[in-house]
Amino acid sequence: MNPSDHWYDLSPAIIEKLIDDILAGEPKVLSDKNIMKDIFSCIDLTTLEGSDNNEKIAQLCNKASSFVNQGLPFPAAVCVYPTFVRSAKRFLSGTGIKVAAVTGYFPSGQAPLFLKLEEVKYTVDEGADEIDFVISRGKLLEGNDQYVYDEISAVKEFIKTIHLKVILETGELQTGNNIKKAGEIAIAAGADFIKTSTGKYLPAATEHAAYIMLQVINEHYLSTGRKVGFKPAGGIVSPQQAIRYYVLVRYLLGTDWLTKDLFRIGASRLVDNLLKELSD
Repeated sequence: MNPSDHWYDLSPAIIEKLIDDILAGEPKVLSDKNIMKDIFSCIDLTTLEGSDNNEKIAQLCNKASSFVNQGLPFPAAVCVYPTFVRSAKRFLSGTGIKVAAVTGYFPSGQAPLFLKLEEVKYTVDEGADEIDFVISRGKLLEGNDQYVYDEISAVKEFIKTIHLKVILETGELQTGNNIKKAGEIAIAAGADFIKTSTGKYLPAATEHAAYIMLQVINEHYLSTGRKVGFKPAGGIVSPQQAIRYYVLVRYLLGTDWLTKDLFRIGASRLVDNLLKELSD
């Protein structure tokens, strides 16, 4: 089977083999410390727990701003719940690190659009630099594609130039074709990024989903010239996992995408593991 034919229906096993073949040509890439540093600058350092509080947000922001003292780049953003945006903005003042917030009644997406828009409005008023918005997967699975398009479009119309990362929650979409469709809808509705997962459901980020999403991004770029970003998130813990996504982006989209403007990784534990690898 030609990998370019019906790529959205390729099984995870075939996708894994394709990625392994790519990496086989670069035997040292998984331990490349320069790539690890590049990845560091593309991380959305994240906490999304029910136990989050202002003290924890302060600690996370202090951690994010301290990496420069170790000769490392700042992470791209700190990602929090809307209620902590104002605090995170204060703690990160002067660093250039963005504050992203999850919206859309994260993680389930189960709320009417007017409530989602109120949440987005609140988040923007609090000062968020970026919006990570979760789609209504149930609507997509029942075939109501227009609803999903309309909700994303309404959010983008409201936030205008604020970056919109649309979370597909690929683990709940069941098929490659659904992932492809969700990505196409999100991009058509104005997404600046498409993101794999909330990290709250299994499977979270997978290379299979990433491959499909990157193909959607590439097809959109080839047909329109507009570059859309990609963010895997959920369960990416080891530097080697992160590097595999990095290489997949480079292979399918090219080096232009390997900046924080077009590539992010949502992570928490990954940062400590990167620091350990870089200090060895």
